[in-house]
Amino acid sequence: MEEKMTMEEIIGLVEEKQYTRIRQELAEWNEADIASVLEELPFEEQIKVFRILPKGIAADVFAFLPVEIEQKIITTLTDREAANIINNLMADDAADLMEEMPAGLVKKLLANADPEVRRDINHLLRYPEDSAGSLMTVEFVDLKENLTVAECIDRIRTTVLDLGRHLIGTVSLRDLLLNQPDAHVVEFMNENVISTNTMTDQEEVARMFQKYDLTTMPVVDNEGRLVGIITIDDVVDILQEEVTEDIEKMAAILPTDKPYMKTNTFETWKKRIPWLLLLMISATVTGKIITHYEQALGTYVVLTSFIPMLMDTGGNAGGQASVTIIRGLSLDEIEWSDIFKVIWKEIRVAVVCGITLAAVGFAKIMIVDRVPVVVALVVCLTLVVTVFFAKIVGCSLPMIAQKIGFDPAVMASPFITTIVDALSLLIYFQFATRILGI
Repeated sequence: MEEKMTMEEIIGLVEEKQYTRIRQELAEWNEADIASVLEELPFEEQIKVFRILPKGIAADVFAFLPVEIEQKIITTLTDREAANIINNLMADDAADLMEEMPAGLVKKLLANADPEVRRDINHLLRYPEDSAGSLMTVEFVDLKENLTVAECIDRIRTTVLDLGRHLIGTVSLRDLLLNQPDAHVVEFMNENVISTNTMTDQEEVARMFQKYDLTTMPVVDNEGRLVGIITIDDVVDILQEEVTEDIEKMAAILPTDKPYMKTNTFETWKKRIPWLLLLMISATVTGKIITHYEQALGTYVVLTSFIPMLMDTGGNAGGQASVTIIRGLSLDEIEWSDIFKVIWKEIRVAVVCGITLAAVGFAKIMIVDRVPVVVALVVCLTLVVTVFFAKIVGCSLPMIAQKIGFDPAVMASPFITTIVDALSLLIYFQFATRILGI
């Protein structure tokens, strides 16, 4: 058996313009791997290689490409070639492409598409972005409850409808094969159907797939009629998209749907600068606090050296709590009704963490820094109280944000750290002025 060529070897053939050999080699490749090769090529070569792909796999390769490359390719194809691609795409993939294209080009592409394809795409484009309706595909085969096993085998699908197209049950291929050919579907179908509405948010859809361990899910309209199905590959994309979005928000970055290497400097700047400006301005509060207690710092200059440690420790403690709670909220492990249980738990954790940090800090301050005991007492008391408030702020703000309709991820480390920094300084200087008498 001839060994499969590597991606680097294929790219080398492209540079040598050996397109006949490239076509023969890629005909044996997986469509996703071919798409990866195309992504590595300059645009002019992407078009040439895409055009030489066998018609049977061109549309499948197209579906694996990033949207920006899809747009470039589709605009360079002839009307006939573009129509062939659209007609062979899954309806949900075609609808996703249309959402990113200019209106004039969408109109042209739909005009050249088959009427049935055009109808399916227009149907999907009606639903809001990030809803179950926008994710589903309308390409499926359904079964009627009065069909026999033999008739079902001819159609080979697992969704059962009544005569009014209402979803009433599901049946596995295994059940179809094990039952008698003259048995009716209604006799052994599963009537406990797990389905979702067209307007359900995509995050909720993903949670349902995870909870019920599904690979496909029927989608029904408000009248309970089957209008499409969602498959596991779409859910994997949702999970990746949602996790990426949460990570970006938690890092104080406006979410983007482009990979890092696909965004230019200006686009990256636009996503990062708003929160950086807000956090910079809000951080001036800490400067005001330090200025207000300038006299205390002048009397005990050594107090200044502990400010970074106290601020960092408070920010880290609050960040730990906020990330844990945000993750729990996203997985539906925590609800608003649990807020007092969450706060009580974080209070206990804060006490234990605070005492541990204070004990270690006291030993370090006395042995290494060799400052007066009274200064060490101020620092260690500040550690305990700062961690206490940081944990409460870190666990409560994400829950409050979700309750009032915001994404809890925006209350992650950068935002919480700014708040806790100000709190830690106020606590520090309050202890200093009272214990040290300054």
